[in-house]
Amino acid sequence: MYSFLHKALMLTIKVEEIFSIHGSILLVFYTPGKCWQFRVISRNGEVFGEEKVYYTSLAAQNAGRSWLGMPGI
Repeated sequence: MYSFLHKALMLTIKVEEIFSIHGSILLVFYTPGKCWQFRVISRNGEVFGEEKVYYTSLAAQNAGRSWLGMPGI
């Protein structure tokens, strides 16, 4: 059941952008239920982020860049 549900959920996520910043990965993505979000993947593979909703990919990207100490675009 988990595998089926996991695959179904994965199909609803649209990855917009992936950046490498200071050895971490910034992932900006869209989900129908939560609009635009970001996650930061550390060098150790830890995933960080908030369940905050952003209404544009640029807003999510700027929030992620801010987490990493980088200026927004």
